This record gives sequence, C-alpha cells and structure tokens, in this order.
Amino acid sequence: MAKGLTNLRQLDQPQFHQFCGLIYKTTGIHVSENRMTLLSNRIRRRLQEGQSFEDYFKLITSPQGSDEAQRFIDAITTNETFFFRTDAHFEWLRTQYLTEVVSAALRGKRQRSLRIWSAGCATGAEPYSIAICLLENRARLRDWDLKVVGTDISEHALEEARIGSFRARAVEAVSQGRFRRFFEEPDEDQRWQVTSEVKDLVELRPHNLLTPMADGPFDCVFIRNVLIYFDKASKQIAIRNLIDALAPGGYLVVGPSEGIYNMLEPLERVKPFLYQKPLTT
Repeated sequence: MAKGLTNLRQLDQPQFHQFCGLIYKTTGIHVSENRMTLLSNRIRRRLQEGQSFEDYFKLITSPQGSDEAQRFIDAITTNETFFFRTDAHFEWLRTQYLTEVVSAALRGKRQRSLRIWSAGCATGAEPYSIAICLLENRARLRDWDLKVVGTDISEHALEEARIGSFRARAVEAVSQGRFRRFFEEPDEDQRWQVTSEVKDLVELRPHNLLTPMADGPFDCVFIRNVLIYFDKASKQIAIRNLIDALAPGGYLVVGPSEGIYNMLEPLERVKPFLYQKPLTT
C-alpha cells in the first residue's frame, strides 16, 4: 500500500485522541501522549495515495473496512519476541513444575494431560519455547496429552508464528544443544526454522484478552510483556479472564513489568513471577 501524501506529517490532537480511542476500545491498549509521532508514522504507512487521516479513520470504522481495521491493529501492535525470554520462568517450567505434575499423575491425583496457554504470544517465540521445554521432558511425559495454545490479537503476528521462522536476534538465548535438537539450519535469509516436532505441539489462534477465553481450563498460563500496554481498567478485565481460564491449582506466570501484582486475588504468590489458583475458591 502506498505511504500516502508527502505533506501529511502528523495527526493533530483531536485525530490522535480519536485513533487512541479506537485502539483502546478494540485492544485495551492505552497509547500515551508521547507516542503521537510513532502512531502518526504507523498510520501514514497504511494510507493510500490521496487519503487523509480522517478518510482512513472513516474507512476502518465502517463495515466495508473491517479487513483494513485488522491490518491497522496489526500495524500498531508491538510484536517483538524472543526465545526463552526471562530464562528463570522456563527453567521453573522445565524442572520444578513438570516434576510436580508428573508426581501428581503417578499418585493418581491428576490426569496425564497438560494444557498451557501463552497469552499475547506475538510471533510465537514464547509458545515454541514452552513446547521445547515439554519435549526436553518427553521421557517422563510419555503417553501424556500435551497442548500449548498461543493466542494474539494480531492476525499478522499469528501468520508469522505459524511459519515458525526466526531471525538471529530472536534466538540469541537458545543453547547450541537446543539448536541441534529443535531447529533446522538457517536458510539463505539467515532465519532459523523450528522443527515440525515443536510446531506440532503448538496451536495458534486469534484472541482478544478483553474477552473470556472459551477453551479452558489451562494448567498454566503465561502472560508476559503484554499488559504493560494496558491501563488499569483494561488490566483488571484481562486478569479476570486469565484467572477464570486457569484450572484449580493452576499457575499464572507473569512478566516483571506487567503492573498487576495488586490485581491477582484470589491467586496465591509462590514466587515473584509465579501465582497459583487455589484448589477451591
């Protein structure tokens, strides 16, 4: 799509607030005043030749503009993602958590199944990292029903995630052993492809965190580096939906900057990044 009028530089204040209102209503993301230039630039890249900001807003809020409205959300959503980001979270999953659930299954306290939700998964590095942790434990998870569900509001990000191809920056924290087991050699564009074994464990689908997750419950939910873009009201809605999607006894893994620690009742704090849902509420 053309970049638009060369003399069209920036949203004015009323236009900025108009677009921000639409973004907030759709995603729960609050765009701060200091991001006017950034938002203007991202919208300007979507404009067709001769189209004004006002024309574009009318289009994406009209029934015939629904496809472009989704592309607009894709354009303003932050989708940068890395494998094994905050490694302590994945080390807990790979060791302590899986030891706990396997032990419970051996004692007949739970089914031999595990469902993990990566909420706001962007281009897929997080759910694929979770899948790798499960595959590293395949011996003790033999005959288990395993599923990792990754969701995001951006269809474009999910399309990239389904391809499963990542540039070097996204895989900097991947060890050589994991490269050998779970990635194919980089292609001519120097992109690393996760193996089919990893991809087969992950289901990717669109979901807005402001709406309930229908496909629950989940034994563990990851929500990291997502809610930092939400205001307090939106965070409260999203957190309630996440907690409702957790199975009794399930765990919520949170990022260090989410700003939600006073919103997590009735969950019980286990670690600074880890909260557990009581078996009874």
